[in-house]
Amino acid sequence: MTEIIHSLSPLLPAHPFDIVMIPVQIFILLFTLYFFFIGFCCLWRRKEKKILTPEKNFAVVVAAHNEEAVIGQLIENLKRLDYPDELYDIYVIADNCSDATAQISADAGAIVCERTHPTKKSKGFALEWMFDRLFTMDKEYDAVAIFDADNLVHPNFLKEMNNRLLKGDKVIQGYLDAKNPYDTWVAGTFAIAFWVIDHISHLAKTNIGLSACLGGTGMCITTDVLKRHGWRATCLTEDMEFTMKLLAEGIKTTWAHDAIVYDEKPLTFRQAWNQRRRWAQGQFDVAHRFIPTMLREGWRRRDIRIWDGCLYLLQPHFLMISTLFIIISYVQLAFPPFYTSIYKFLPSQLMTVIMIGQYVLPMIILIKVRAKLKAWFYLLLYPVFIYSWIPIIFLGFIHRNEHEWSHTKHTRAMSMDEVVGDATRDFRA
Repeated sequence: MTEIIHSLSPLLPAHPFDIVMIPVQIFILLFTLYFFFIGFCCLWRRKEKKILTPEKNFAVVVAAHNEEAVIGQLIENLKRLDYPDELYDIYVIADNCSDATAQISADAGAIVCERTHPTKKSKGFALEWMFDRLFTMDKEYDAVAIFDADNLVHPNFLKEMNNRLLKGDKVIQGYLDAKNPYDTWVAGTFAIAFWVIDHISHLAKTNIGLSACLGGTGMCITTDVLKRHGWRATCLTEDMEFTMKLLAEGIKTTWAHDAIVYDEKPLTFRQAWNQRRRWAQGQFDVAHRFIPTMLREGWRRRDIRIWDGCLYLLQPHFLMISTLFIIISYVQLAFPPFYTSIYKFLPSQLMTVIMIGQYVLPMIILIKVRAKLKAWFYLLLYPVFIYSWIPIIFLGFIHRNEHEWSHTKHTRAMSMDEVVGDATRDFRA
């Protein structure tokens, strides 16, 4: 016992502020190690024997608000998917539109459902309205595939989702790629961030049996799950809300690495800022509403996937705590020590590996997605994108109870042929 106390003595409170700072440092260290370990689990993929026979039928739903610039290209793309025409229908929700979105969609061959509501204007409300309509139709669908109007979809998308459904998956997220990764440095760094998350979070967690998280588009959900549990996800990040609601009930989100959707990335820093601020507000909102329930359910079900979901929701809180810790650390440099740093007692090799890994992983992923040379140049600006999250997170926390929807305007009209010709990212390593 004496030896144990002696080994821990460097971490026993030596300053009054240690009562706060030692737990904070332990939290930061454990949180970092946890996600660092998960991140490196993306370096392989489990082998899979795919079911190639089309069986499931889909309602392909596109949520659109004033998207006349891009909606036509998406519908044309969806009509050319490598899947039997009789097994999927294309629905466009023309939600509170004041432009030609509905007319363009109808002319392109989609089934248009126009919706108008004076206050409930977010994508979550539009999807909830659309699902209620689907359930009253004579035709029944096995699953709903959801896209944003600015997307383009890989021809094999429904084939991949059919494969996952036939294997018993209920809630599936596809690979979120970029439609325009080389337009501007903002679009480029945004694309890198998505490629990184696709691998170090979604693929990595799938490899070790944890749950992925829905990403707002490229999603597939069985109609029986929607009917049984209801959508009821109408906050600023409806995808995360629905993910955590189901996860708390023991239903995980699976990852379809080869079901690729190409998403339009913001062209300007202001667009990227506004979009990410909305995400931050929504994540704080979801975290504060769902974490208590998920902690209880994780214990009751003895399900580590639910607890991992809690840690996922806590990432903005982790960034805030880490930022405050760094500021306090710089303050301590100007004064006599007023707290004990646990980092001086940790192996220096461990900290070196963590620091190097933060830069090596994105480089490995750029190689895996076969990114162009321009993306490697954008990698130099990637820290600007990452560190700009700090003020965004604090603003998101301050405004976490505000629910006003901020629409991102989409203007980058491209065909699938242009996307495939512009990048060689059709197959994931």
